[in-house]
Amino acid sequence: MQKQLIECVPNFSEGNDMGIIKQITDEIESVEGVSLLDVDPGKATNRTVVTFAGTPEEVMEAAFKAVKMASGLIDMRKHRGAHPRFGATDVCPLVPVAGISMEETVEYARKLAERIGEELGIPVYCYENAAFDEKRKNLAWCRSGEYEGLAEKLGREEWKPDFGKAEFNARSGAIAVGARDFLVAYNINLNTTSTRRANAIAFDIREKGRVKRKGNPLTGEVVRDENGNPVMIPGSLKAVKGIGWFIDELGIAQVSLNLTNISITPVHIAYDEAFKKAETRGVRVTGSEIVGLIPLRAMLDAGRYFLKKQQRSSGLPERELIRIAVKSMGLDDLYPFKPEEKIIEYVLEGKGKKKLVDMTLTGFADETSSESAAPGGGSVSACMGALGVALGTMVANISSHKRGWDDRWEEFSVWAEKGRSYQEELMFLIDEDTSAFNAIMDAYSMPKTTEEDKSLRNKAVQDATRYAAEVPYRIMETAYKSLEVVRAMAEYGNPNSVTDAGVGALAIRSCVMGALLNVRINVGGLEDREYVDSLLAKAEEIERKTIESEKEIISVVNSRISP
Repeated sequence: MQKQLIECVPNFSEGNDMGIIKQITDEIESVEGVSLLDVDPGKATNRTVVTFAGTPEEVMEAAFKAVKMASGLIDMRKHRGAHPRFGATDVCPLVPVAGISMEETVEYARKLAERIGEELGIPVYCYENAAFDEKRKNLAWCRSGEYEGLAEKLGREEWKPDFGKAEFNARSGAIAVGARDFLVAYNINLNTTSTRRANAIAFDIREKGRVKRKGNPLTGEVVRDENGNPVMIPGSLKAVKGIGWFIDELGIAQVSLNLTNISITPVHIAYDEAFKKAETRGVRVTGSEIVGLIPLRAMLDAGRYFLKKQQRSSGLPERELIRIAVKSMGLDDLYPFKPEEKIIEYVLEGKGKKKLVDMTLTGFADETSSESAAPGGGSVSACMGALGVALGTMVANISSHKRGWDDRWEEFSVWAEKGRSYQEELMFLIDEDTSAFNAIMDAYSMPKTTEEDKSLRNKAVQDATRYAAEVPYRIMETAYKSLEVVRAMAEYGNPNSVTDAGVGALAIRSCVMGALLNVRINVGGLEDREYVDSLLAKAEEIERKTIESEKEIISVVNSRISP
């Protein structure tokens, strides 16, 4: 149940007057659920790149408000700058970050484009993954002729905008709205000062590769095709752009890469490939750096990758996977890598309200014992379940690393990863149960003066109550499924840790029984009795199977510890 997050990176055609940019970013920050992450003005380009992120609907609203404000503040008839551009808001890409597919992000981008075209009268071209036409995937093609050529271009059928009228908006120009993959700017540090060596490594790696030459690969005549264009020798990695450069203040050369699709080439693969290519040229990679932000999944994937290379279990907590990734890629070579400042989800969490799962154990217990009605039994049940499966996951990790069981590390790593996924879901549900309760309280506080008020209030109460019953049911489902990990560890795991699996089973049983109590009390206020009967029947069946499974697991545990 990962929260959906998208990033938006609009480029505004103003880089000198920060008063204008402040008015635009104020519009973005006025939308609840959105966090402004970065504002990067360029004087020479007369362009500012703004980065913000949040939940999809809120990001769409913030993007629209920013484009609207820019259209009133920036006059393209007066704009001069070094960067290609054709509008006050030149480009506005949406980027999936977490819990959302590219296809869903494309739909959001097209909805935003349609609203801009209809409500603001700005011609809109959809590019990258949001493009309706193959040619328009390329931003450079959409922007060809720039602002100065836009009036003439709009008069031609092939340049009819995807949204908005084919009429020249002299003040605002046009805008390109798209959906693209998360781009990671990634620099790899070398133990050399040679830009030429760094460039050679970059050319070995980047998708474009290097120019093909006759004879000497450095000085030979360039090989050309029938159209006179240079023939290229492709590099080893797809979706990668790169060059080499020397950083004077650091005294080192770097391979500077843009990973344009980390689903195709993730950071850990780029690092390993650079390491190999550098070695063949007598150069050593000493570390690397992430420029800007990186999605959490990219860091977790890197941690798992390097653990598997060591034949170690990868079913570890997030913080440990991140630590392995940082050390393996030398992300702390130049300066400390701070996850709370570099991982986009952590940055957003840091700007949001405190969650129960982020509390200390003492803090959570104190909050539970306070006068507030939440967190209550549902959240505590989910916590018991999370701790129960965490014990099973611990046994899997210990078993994976047990001396003499080296040939079984992968078997236990798979179990540990399963356990982690169940644990993470239950941890999410700790806060979700409290949020569901608060939603009921909010619904009851709605006005009930008129008949329409009463109708809306009743519907809100029913919807919130239904969800408040569904959350503990999901706790039950997840906890019951997690027993497969505990059972496997009780039967096949390290015998020295078998009692930990037993305690895990007991905690999960209590979780399920506690969550059922919350299902029962919440359905009491629902009017749809057919739905209530169905949900209760399914919940009671889960309880029955859980109790049965727990008895079997405890029996296995006792048989393995009997003298």
